[in-house]
Amino acid sequence: MSAVATTHTNEVSAQHFEVIPLDAPLGAEIIGLDLGRPLGADDFARVHRAHLDHGLLVFREQRIDPEQQIAFSRRFGTLQIHVLKQFLLSGHPEVFIISNIVENGQPIGLGDAGKFWHSDLSYKEFPSLGSMLLAQELPEEGGDTLFASQQLAYESLPGELRQAIEGKRAAHSYTARYADEVFSGIRRPTLTEAQLAEVKAVVHPVVRSHPETGRKGLFVNENFTTHILDLPEDESRQILAELFAHSARPEFIYRHQWQPHDMLFWDNRALIHLATGCPGHLRRRMHRTTIQGDVPF
Repeated sequence: MSAVATTHTNEVSAQHFEVIPLDAPLGAEIIGLDLGRPLGADDFARVHRAHLDHGLLVFREQRIDPEQQIAFSRRFGTLQIHVLKQFLLSGHPEVFIISNIVENGQPIGLGDAGKFWHSDLSYKEFPSLGSMLLAQELPEEGGDTLFASQQLAYESLPGELRQAIEGKRAAHSYTARYADEVFSGIRRPTLTEAQLAEVKAVVHPVVRSHPETGRKGLFVNENFTTHILDLPEDESRQILAELFAHSARPEFIYRHQWQPHDMLFWDNRALIHLATGCPGHLRRRMHRTTIQGDVPF
């Protein structure tokens, strides 16, 4: 699915912003762009190209409200609504709250914040194209997010391992590690039957081709991938263990240290990511929008 600018064309004045590649295997900073202002077609095309080229965009100083985050996200495609409805922002179900904050004895958002390496919504028939995560409240220490290029991971696979996964498909399940305690004292809420029906297991290629660039990358992750089809259980387990270890090698990784009003936009078709956590007594709140992608091939 190609992103298409559908609004704000001739009447919108251009913004002067820079795209600065990070000193890392992936990612670029966007400096000087205000997403609170309408984005013209040329500027949008430049952002879209940068996202494809770098996999992760770091937008600095984004003092935008939920409506503005939703509107910008929608320019890339249909938005996906998370299965944990209790953590959707009131009045704005497109915004999923990631937070360790507890109010009146109840968590206001998902507290584990992705402790295992994963690609968002790989457990859906139409996994996410990309996610936008806006910092609302940051802890004084911790809270970093790591990103790893799965295209670099695939391209550097040992020949024998690459041959072992050629043409293979793997199952993904939201509940694969759902019951695991990921950060001390934090467990996920029990899923209802209706919620479980929303997240039935799906099958995707172990190696996917990016629908917009054609570049190949690994598409398995330790959070949601359960097994490789048509292989004995022990062989599947061994190959996945090798892939998981390889996919998160330091030379593929960028570590993001959040600054106030950062918004990150990453490509779930090309990257996996991991939350490092923060001390439980320090408040953290993030707002995520998630853009639907295509069926992997």
